Amino acid sequence: MWPNTTASPFLLTGFPGMEKAHHWISIPLLVVYVSILLGNGTLLFLIRDDHSLHEPMYYFLAMLAATDLGVTLTTMPTVLGVLWLNHREIGHQACFSQAYFIHTLSIVESGVLLAMAYDRFVAIRNPLRYTSILTSTKVMKIGIGVLIRAGLSIMPIIIRLHWFHYCQSRVLSHAFCLHQDVIKLACADITFNRLYPVVVVFAMVLLDFLTIFFSYILILKTVMGIASGEERAKALNTCVSHICCILVFYVTVVGLTFIHRFGKHAPRVVHITMSYVYFLFPPFMNPVIYSIKTKQIQSGIIRLFSLPNSRA
Repeated sequence: MWPNTTASPFLLTGFPGMEKAHHWISIPLLVVYVSILLGNGTLLFLIRDDHSLHEPMYYFLAMLAATDLGVTLTTMPTVLGVLWLNHREIGHQACFSQAYFIHTLSIVESGVLLAMAYDRFVAIRNPLRYTSILTSTKVMKIGIGVLIRAGLSIMPIIIRLHWFHYCQSRVLSHAFCLHQDVIKLACADITFNRLYPVVVVFAMVLLDFLTIFFSYILILKTVMGIASGEERAKALNTCVSHICCILVFYVTVVGLTFIHRFGKHAPRVVHITMSYVYFLFPPFMNPVIYSIKTKQIQSGIIRLFSLPNSRA
């Protein structure tokens, strides 16, 4: 069998029944899009430019910001193309590539959050050996491992999409390509493509969450053993930003899962809106959380925006 390369393109969908309002709907989405680019871009610039932020904690934060940028840059161009220009057609290769990056980066985000939990675990359990355990080389290896794990885990189901024939409706449910959306249009045995993602979610995303949860139990146990109340508060405060990011990511994951599983009778616009919340809310909130809760990031932002004035 050879890849099905001559089939008609898929059709993306904006907000069905609200086509006349697409331009108005695009305004808040554009504002969020630009905010995500600016927020995560600023974090990456600060971490690269400020030597005081050249620590494992901020390297992992840079990975999170890069992942959030990747998710947004992968999805939003086709979304805005549909809402602004009614450009709905997307070729199979482009669609499958988009689906691959969307799903891969979602697993990468889960892996980065797990790596950040490991960073906090080492920092609190072994503060004197923190820099010797989490060297730059080890941080790089962890980042590469997270990327390879996600890329290889998603590859089997995306490769199979190229060999399917699509003889049903060409209309997808969103303004971007998702694997679960594409396989509904396939006229083939899709048993593997239905079961494998479930295994991946349970083996990776759920396992990541349980590992993070267990690591924080150990962190809390260590913190409670600190005699000084001030030191306990200081240790816990270093974890607040990460905990908030974990809640933002996993709450949206759970929300989207519940909508798909138990909200079958909910209006279609609810499903579509929840998918946008899933892709845009964590990338939007993560820079906000770290800007509010991390003094080093606050100081870096102040220096960045006060630099032109000081030169003047």
